[in-house]
Amino acid sequence: MGGNYLAEKDIVIIAYGEIKNELRSGKTAPELASEVMVQLLGKTGLTNCDIDGLAINLPGAEVGNSFYSNILADNLGLQPRWLQLTEIGGCAVLGNIARAAAALKCGMCDIVLCLNSDASSRRHPTTVLNYRTEFQEPAGYHGPLVAFGLMTDAYDQKYSLKQEALGHLAITQRNGALVNENAVENLRKPLTMENYLNSRMMSDPIRLLDCVMRCDGANGVLVTTIDRAKALGAQKMVRLAAYSEITNYDPTTALPEPFESGFQVVGPEALRKAGITVGHIDMFHPYDDFLIAILFQLEQIGFCKRGEGSDFLLNTDLSPKGKLPINTGGGQISAGQPGLAGGGVNTVEAVRQLFGEAGSRQVPNAKNALVTGIGVVPYFRNWGSSVAMVLEN
Repeated sequence: MGGNYLAEKDIVIIAYGEIKNELRSGKTAPELASEVMVQLLGKTGLTNCDIDGLAINLPGAEVGNSFYSNILADNLGLQPRWLQLTEIGGCAVLGNIARAAAALKCGMCDIVLCLNSDASSRRHPTTVLNYRTEFQEPAGYHGPLVAFGLMTDAYDQKYSLKQEALGHLAITQRNGALVNENAVENLRKPLTMENYLNSRMMSDPIRLLDCVMRCDGANGVLVTTIDRAKALGAQKMVRLAAYSEITNYDPTTALPEPFESGFQVVGPEALRKAGITVGHIDMFHPYDDFLIAILFQLEQIGFCKRGEGSDFLLNTDLSPKGKLPINTGGGQISAGQPGLAGGGVNTVEAVRQLFGEAGSRQVPNAKNALVTGIGVVPYFRNWGSSVAMVLEN
C-alpha cells in the first residue's frame, strides 16, 4: 500500500478510559460505554458538547439493533458531525482510531470519541453465515475455539509446537493481570506451568488456559489533532505513527495455510511506514483471543522466523522489564475479553504505558508500542481481518 497518512504524527490520543471487566455486570453495552465517556470527560475537562466525532464498535449484544450508532449517540448526549460504526470484529478498535485520524485530517470533526463496549452476558443468539457454512454444523464446528484448534494442530504438525512456550506466555500475562485492577476478578490469581499444562483440553490441542474469558466491559480514547491538543492544554499525548489494515488475506487460494494471515502484510508495512524495525519496538500488545494467535503474529510480523515461535517465547523475557514486554496488563487472556470491545483492552494498556501510568507494571523508558487486532475466523481459512498500529509518545 502507498504512503503513510500518519507520517506527520499530528494526530494524537489525549486520554484513555477503561472500566473493570466483569463476568455478569447486569448492564447494557450503552450503559457500559457511558461510564467510559464520563471517565474521559473527567480527565480532560471537556463536556459532551465538545465531542463532535464518534467512532464505535458493533457490540455482539447489539447486533440486532439496526440503529445502534444513532441510539448510542442519543443516550450519550452527543451531537456528532462525523459518525463511524466499524464491525471488523477485534480489529474495530484500532480501525476506528485510524478512521478517526482520517476524518480529523479531512476536517470533518475536531475531537473524536473512540468508544468500545459490549455486554457479552446479554448477547442475543445470532446466525453467522461464514464462508462454507454448509460444512460447519454437520462437522460440529463451533466458532473460534475449533478454528484455532485446527490452526494449532496444523502448525504443530508442520513445525512442532512446544506447549511450555504457550505456558510461559500464559504465566507472563497472568502476572500482568494480578496488578491490573480492571482485570476480571476471577482471573486475578497466580498461575503456574503445572496449572497451565493440567488445564482441561477444549479443542485439542487448545487448553482452557489458552482461551479468553468473555465478559462485560468498555474502554475508549479521545483522538484529536496535535494543535487542538495543545490548545486544550493536554499534558500527555500519544502520537499515531503508522497503521495498516487488510481483510480476507489471499482470497485466490481456496485452502490457504490457516496460520498464515494478513499479519505478514500489515505488520511489516506498519513498521516500515513508521520508519522502524521489530528491533526498535519497546513493547508489543497483540490481540490475544487465544495464546497461539500471539505466536503466529510474532512469526508473521518478523520477531522470529517461521517455526521458531516456541523457542522465541521460551527464550525471551516478556515481562515489563524484559526484552519484549507483551500485553503487560494481562491481555484479554488474563484480563477478560469484553466481547467485540476486546481489542480495546490491549490498546488502552499501550496508551497507559506510553503515558507512564502503568504503576508496578510500567515498562521503563517506553517510547513506542506495536498494537494489533484480529477480526473474524472463518471455517478452514485464516482470520478475516488483520490490523497493526504503531504508537509513539
